Amino acid sequence: MYQASPQRYDTMPYRRCGRSGLKLPAVSLGLWHNFGDTAPYENMRAMCRTAFDHGITHFDLADNYGPEPGAAERNFGRILREDFRPYRDELIISTKAGYLMWDGPYGDFGSRKHLLAGLDKSLQRMGLDYVDIFYHHRMDPDTPLEETMEALTQAVRSGKALYVGLSNYDGPTLKKAAALLEERHCPFVINQNRYSLFDRNIEQNGLKEAAGELGKGLITFSPLAQGRLTDRYLNGIPADSRIRTDGRYLKEKDITPDVVAKIQALNEVAARRGQTLAELALAWLLAQPVVTSVLIGASRPEQILDNIKAVENTTFTPDELAELDRICAME
Repeated sequence: MYQASPQRYDTMPYRRCGRSGLKLPAVSLGLWHNFGDTAPYENMRAMCRTAFDHGITHFDLADNYGPEPGAAERNFGRILREDFRPYRDELIISTKAGYLMWDGPYGDFGSRKHLLAGLDKSLQRMGLDYVDIFYHHRMDPDTPLEETMEALTQAVRSGKALYVGLSNYDGPTLKKAAALLEERHCPFVINQNRYSLFDRNIEQNGLKEAAGELGKGLITFSPLAQGRLTDRYLNGIPADSRIRTDGRYLKEKDITPDVVAKIQALNEVAARRGQTLAELALAWLLAQPVVTSVLIGASRPEQILDNIKAVENTTFTPDELAELDRICAME
């Protein structure tokens, strides 16, 4: 019988989601990769135990995480039953709906039909009565925003979600959505978006600024740019890299000589700070007041332990920040 470490809250900082009462750990565990049916179950279980034993209380899923879609929720549901059921009130479990999950006209995007049916299916797969955060996973250009926001509100009114979030939205759409949710007294507390030293899109599309203005939290995914902001690619592409073994999300064209030069320069800054490149990349995100938490992925427990070291030093001098910006802007 699993018993969580009594020291699990000793070292992990917790941050409020904007101006809400909800706190998340500075580092959260995302189940996008390595929790599908192609991964060893005991390794998944070990990663979740390691995360919780070190203060990671937030586990982030979506209905389409796999492979196959739904597999991550099923596997996490088993871990909940076998290990985490006594600790349910110490956990923040989030899921999302909006990407393709079943055939026909109702299988994806942002209709009331899709979102509420998707949430029901997610709860069934995980064996839960409710999730802590339910996200709309992506903007829908065709469904009226009012319908999507009303569906999120209904998820809370029904008791099937405690809070709602928006994922992959831009700034202008976020502002419209937030106004609609406020009218409905719906507890919208957080945005989930891709953000890293290498991906500054939310700085350009207004999302980061809007989240700060509205007092909403921001949780970032792909903080290590699919592994590029680690020591894996310091000398080019290793034979056992994800590029060689998978190739769905990171491709050979993403590791150019210019990118390798940036990685090497960033690694030199990290070394001066006494950090690994991955720790530097995570710490840079955590240094920003609008960021509530960073979502890490992992393929083994040791990676989780390595990544949470980033919380030990999240202070940067103005010169360091300027140097990081210069390196990332290099052509």
